Amino acid sequence: MLDKSLITAFGDELYAALRSRKTISPFSSRRDDITVDDAYYISLRFLERRLADGEKVVGKKIGVTSKPVQDMLNVHQPDFGFLTNAMEVPNGATVSIAGSGMIQPRAEGEIAFILAEDLNGPGVTAEDVLAATEYVAPCFEIVDSRIHNWEIRIQDTVADNASCGIYVIGAERVKPAGLDLANVRMDIIKNGQPAGSGLGSAVQGHPCTAVAWLANTLGKFGIPFKKGEAILSGSLAPLIPITAGDRFSLTLTNIGSASIGFEA
Repeated sequence: MLDKSLITAFGDELYAALRSRKTISPFSSRRDDITVDDAYYISLRFLERRLADGEKVVGKKIGVTSKPVQDMLNVHQPDFGFLTNAMEVPNGATVSIAGSGMIQPRAEGEIAFILAEDLNGPGVTAEDVLAATEYVAPCFEIVDSRIHNWEIRIQDTVADNASCGIYVIGAERVKPAGLDLANVRMDIIKNGQPAGSGLGSAVQGHPCTAVAWLANTLGKFGIPFKKGEAILSGSLAPLIPITAGDRFSLTLTNIGSASIGFEA
C-alpha cells in the first residue's frame, strides 16, 4: 500500500484540480505500484476535502460498466465513487461548465436506482437490489476527469471519484417490479439529433447486477448503501463530449426522460 502521506497528497492534488479546473498527470504514470485499493483511499481523501466544504454524500455510482465505454477509455473493469448533494442539478437545467467546476465533461445516459432500504455488501445479489429499490428513474451523469486528456487507467479513475462531475435525475419515478430492466431502451438526443442508444443489458448484463457489484465492492471497505440514496448503475452507451451550447435529452422506454443543457 502507498504511504499514507502520499495518499493524502494525491487526494489533495485532485481536490486542488477540481477547484482550479486544471488537470493533473495520471497517478498510474508516476507510480507503477499503485493499486485499486490505494486509489480508493485517495478518493476518500478527495471526498474528505469536499465534505469539509459542506457537501454531503447522497449516493454512489458505478462507471465503466459497458464494453463500449471500456473500449473508449481503455479501462476494462468498473470504477466506483460517491455522489454528493453539490453534484446534483435539477432536471432540465442549463449548467455552467466553468461554474460547476468541470474541465472536460462527457455525457452518459443511465438508470438511477433510489433505495427504499439499506443494502450492505458483500453478499448482495441482483434480487436483493431489486427488492431494496423504491423506484428507478432516467438519469444523465456528466462525467469529468481531473486527469489530463482522460489518460486514465483504473487506478486513476477510482482515485478521481470515478470521474464524476454532476448528475441529473428525471422527474418520473417508476417501481421496478415488472420492468424488464435488461431490455429497457435508452435513446439520447444532442442538439436535436440522435446521439446514442443502448439497452439496460449493456451494464454487466443487467442494471441490478451492476448495482449489486457496487454494493459488494464498497462493502469490502465497510461502506453501505443507505435508504434514500441514489445509485447510478452505469452508462448504456458510449460517452458523448460536451461543449457550451449543447442540449441533451434522453428517454428510457417505460421509465421516462431527462434533459440538461450547458453554457460556458
